[in-house]
Amino acid sequence: MRIGGVISALSVLICTLALQGCAGFVGSEGTPAAVDWQPPLDQPMTIRTLGSDQRFSQLSSAGVAERLRALRGGEPFSILALSGGGAFGAFGAGAMVGLTRSGSRPEFAVVTGISTGALIAPYAFLGPAWDAQLREVYTSGAADHLLQSRGLGVLFSSSLYSGRPLQQLVDAYASDELIEAIAREAGKGRLLLVATTDVASGERVVWDLGAIARNGGPNARTMFRDVLVASASVPGMFPPVMIRDEAHVDGSATGPFFVPTEFLRADPENRDASHRPAVYVIVDGPLGDAPGATRLTTRGILSRSIHAGLNHFLRTTLELTAATAQLQGATLQYAAVPAAYPRMDAFDFRAATMGPLFSYADECAQTGRLWTAFQHTGRTVVTPTSASRGVPCPADDTYIGRLASR
Repeated sequence: MRIGGVISALSVLICTLALQGCAGFVGSEGTPAAVDWQPPLDQPMTIRTLGSDQRFSQLSSAGVAERLRALRGGEPFSILALSGGGAFGAFGAGAMVGLTRSGSRPEFAVVTGISTGALIAPYAFLGPAWDAQLREVYTSGAADHLLQSRGLGVLFSSSLYSGRPLQQLVDAYASDELIEAIAREAGKGRLLLVATTDVASGERVVWDLGAIARNGGPNARTMFRDVLVASASVPGMFPPVMIRDEAHVDGSATGPFFVPTEFLRADPENRDASHRPAVYVIVDGPLGDAPGATRLTTRGILSRSIHAGLNHFLRTTLELTAATAQLQGATLQYAAVPAAYPRMDAFDFRAATMGPLFSYADECAQTGRLWTAFQHTGRTVVTPTSASRGVPCPADDTYIGRLASR
């Protein structure tokens, strides 16, 4: 690899893992000097919502959760969290379609998404009527040319690849009809939440896309698109997206997925199983790498080490979310791509790569072999089944199941 390529690759890896270190390169005149800066205190999650006056405000997730419970009149509700993962998003997309075909797809009261999960989230939120379009996004070849090199222009830009193809892809599918449909569902009290990372602060920002769809007026579609593009813009790979004078990048920089803790609390008066919030987490990628030889080169060792660190962070986040759900009286089920699935590049967006993964997840969900539940009271012995390519479905994968029984 050429020296320039090595430097670019290292920059991407470092910025992805330590966004705060890259934050100093993007700012505004109002940004305080580094000497005056103090790290933010650990505060409950807030949700950025757009009011009818088209002004953004920050709402506490506790207040939003109380409103959600009040609107549902004490009835139980389901939460879906979709992780990042690049081309592995085909797994989450296929899972949604397969759940529809199996007749077991819940109507999620809350859908959250990060990165590629943010691109799936609107369709997961809207339900089966939008499955055909979701399938098209991940299998038609619409994303084949997502990585458009800047050539020598990379030396003077903020990213290796142009952001225009990603913007055009999202713009093509974030139609007025889709925005209007989301606004209607948001009007019923349902929530569609997407996370980005503020480059200047290095902090996660959670956006209420339903509020943007309802109250954005003539600019609703543009704002909606910009948040989705920002959430999927891997720092260093794609340029930041400016949203009202703030630079935003991939939400995965601050975590693989998110479920607001306050949403997990069961009604104290109805803590029986039928009234618990039900949480579903789709990990768009494997929870760990399959054992294999690693080339003892700088690139090979660095790549393997970073993958190991990110996978550990992902598993820890999943375990903490599950533990919190149990303490709050909620249930949690999850799905991930088995490590036995043929190795693929998370940035290979060709239909030839994403199509088979979509079909694999579709088949596993359709046959009821998608979910694994945390905290089994007793594990049922099942006969492992194989989906396409001879890979066990997530529910039958030994490693995925072992994580739940720790």
